[in-house]
Amino acid sequence: MEKPRLRGRDLGFVGIMLFGMFFGAGNLIFPIFMGQQAGSHVGMAVLGFLLTGVGLPLLGVVAIGITRTDGVFGLAKAVNRPFAYLFTVLLYLVIGPLLSTPRLATVSYEVGIRRFVSPGQQTLVLAVFSVIFFFTVWWFSRKPSRIMEYVGKILTPTFLILLGVLILTALLRPLGGLGHAAVGTYVSHPLNTGFVEGYNTMDALASLAFGIVVIDTLRGLGVKEPKQIAANTIRAGVISMVLMGVIYAGLAIIGAQSRGAFSPAANGGVILAQLAEHYFGRLGSWLLAIIITLACLKTGVGLVTAFGESMHKLFPRISYSVWAIIAAGLPAVFANVGLDGIIALSMPVLNLLYPLAIILILTALASTLLPAQRWTYTWAMMFGLIPALLNVITGLPASLQHWSVLAVLLHWGEILPLYQAGFGWVLPAVLGFAVGAWIDHRRARAGA
Repeated sequence: MEKPRLRGRDLGFVGIMLFGMFFGAGNLIFPIFMGQQAGSHVGMAVLGFLLTGVGLPLLGVVAIGITRTDGVFGLAKAVNRPFAYLFTVLLYLVIGPLLSTPRLATVSYEVGIRRFVSPGQQTLVLAVFSVIFFFTVWWFSRKPSRIMEYVGKILTPTFLILLGVLILTALLRPLGGLGHAAVGTYVSHPLNTGFVEGYNTMDALASLAFGIVVIDTLRGLGVKEPKQIAANTIRAGVISMVLMGVIYAGLAIIGAQSRGAFSPAANGGVILAQLAEHYFGRLGSWLLAIIITLACLKTGVGLVTAFGESMHKLFPRISYSVWAIIAAGLPAVFANVGLDGIIALSMPVLNLLYPLAIILILTALASTLLPAQRWTYTWAMMFGLIPALLNVITGLPASLQHWSVLAVLLHWGEILPLYQAGFGWVLPAVLGFAVGAWIDHRRARAGA
């Protein structure tokens, strides 16, 4: 018999599973680093971070729910099929084996393991750790039907308990107040900087990628009717985002308070290590190692599963098992680039994909109000693509930006409103949306 509605307990586990897939490496290191950098401006920085780190992923989940698609390809093909294939493959490569997934092992090692290894053995131990880590990820990812059991019922609850101990201890025994001077662009633009920093979590992209896992999980629980799948997908998204928002705020606050005892650090991993050792001594180092490894492990399982399922649907001649091996094998190699190197490599690509993902999500949300969507999607994406390509240049090293051709393009980009704040794509995309909606409206009336 068809099961139209989930039990509250099952829905809770699906929401926790989705949270577990979202909350990985960047979700720990970026908000706490942002809090330390923002200092007295931490409130505005957190607000900006929540808009991209929580608001956009929630909108992504909602977009998949209301359009009743099974993920990013279903949304992107509203533009056209070639774009859908290109965007889907690029997105999964970025949040999968090329950038986001390798970062999981690197963060686990840098924050949790490095201090236990002698300087001369760092390279070798990182390589061995990466192989063990991604072998474990692959093992948990072999059977997509069991992802809720592994991630929703075991890994994520354990992670939440341990992380809660660290955050609550730091909040109840603060190292200082929130009045320390802000650093860098947080001095003058804390909201904008926090907004852009939220890109680093890659969760708006992941919200499109994880849709297929949530929907397949719901179907496995007996929910078959599209309307109920959509409703439960949205409910699971709300549960996961509430958890993320609370933890982000807590991490940012203890990051700002850490300035009472520590100088500004190079990255969030250093701050976490300092806090864990301060509050728990030697035991804190092991506690942090377990927290970080669990966070990254469960997200790795989600990413490998989503990559394998989506690539198998796009290219069915290759089995899920083969795609899963690729998704877990390549990161074991790329993880050895190092944390700072992976972050530097990711920014130009994120500067391109994030605007396109936002345009896609918001256009999908508006689709319920429009008579047709073909040209609305196409024109909005076309107008937003060129400024998004300019964003790629701004993410390149400064030495490359001085090349004559790139310098000219950057000069043209400065003509766009909001370009300096990183949002030069917004008004062109809005204009394209308006033009496309007008064309769709005219065509709908002509066909009436």
